[in-house]
Amino acid sequence: MAEVIGKSGVFSPTIFYHHQHNHSKGKFLPIKCSVPARSRCKIVRLSSLRSSFGGLRTAIDQNGSLLSHKKKNSQSISAKMGLIGKTQRWWEKGVQPNMKEIDSAEELVDSLLTAGDKLVIVDFYSPGCGGCKALHPKICQFAEMNPDVQFLQINYEEHKSMCYSLNVHVLPFFRFYRGSEGRVCSFSCTNATIKKFKDALAKYGRERCSLGPTKGLEEKELLALAANKDLSFTYTPKPVEEELEPKPVPQEIAAAEESRAPSNKKPLSSPSIPKSSQESEDLATIRR
Repeated sequence: MAEVIGKSGVFSPTIFYHHQHNHSKGKFLPIKCSVPARSRCKIVRLSSLRSSFGGLRTAIDQNGSLLSHKKKNSQSISAKMGLIGKTQRWWEKGVQPNMKEIDSAEELVDSLLTAGDKLVIVDFYSPGCGGCKALHPKICQFAEMNPDVQFLQINYEEHKSMCYSLNVHVLPFFRFYRGSEGRVCSFSCTNATIKKFKDALAKYGRERCSLGPTKGLEEKELLALAANKDLSFTYTPKPVEEELEPKPVPQEIAAAEESRAPSNKKPLSSPSIPKSSQESEDLATIRR
């Protein structure tokens, strides 16, 4: 009967096969099997294997291929792949509100200039760096314990050109900036040398008031970023102020003029030195 229906194109592209057994009442319930009429295949048997639908049997054609649930299985595989793609990466775990990911050189410069007197720690890391991955949880703990400190994270793999311009060639690497002082220290450390990070945080994390505008990056670093063709960053160098010589005081001018003018005064005669009695007698005998 199934073969006759399959050969005819009068009916719907799918047929219904009634063969689900209800153990409690002994009745047959309708099951929809996706069997396209144009494939003209035969339904020769039902699989005795239990499928993922709570015991529903699956229709198999004469070639031994499944006729149902193919689309469902492909959708479930896609859903699983989507869940894997949404897995949180290690550098995104434990991130605190005062931790910020830097996406461009301009954002880095602006973040440093707008920080004011706040301590800013720039963290250079790489997803493939084992030391960076091991140190990340502790950096997150420091950020949580010091909410007034701003942490800026720069992905080395995504911003290699910018890191080259900033002379960063080792990871993990940290730079500390504070107000008008600009960069106060820079170093590389791991879990074994984490004391270096703690000491710098304790030293430069204290409250202080900077006398002057926020400095941020150094002038040579800004020029290097602007000269990098891979970056869309522009910078106009500050005009060099000419150092003016201090104006001389009127008293100094008068003293200089006096030293240059010729003097009309006669030189003082040297006082006569009294001669000894023997010398005076010798002179007397010579005159005679």
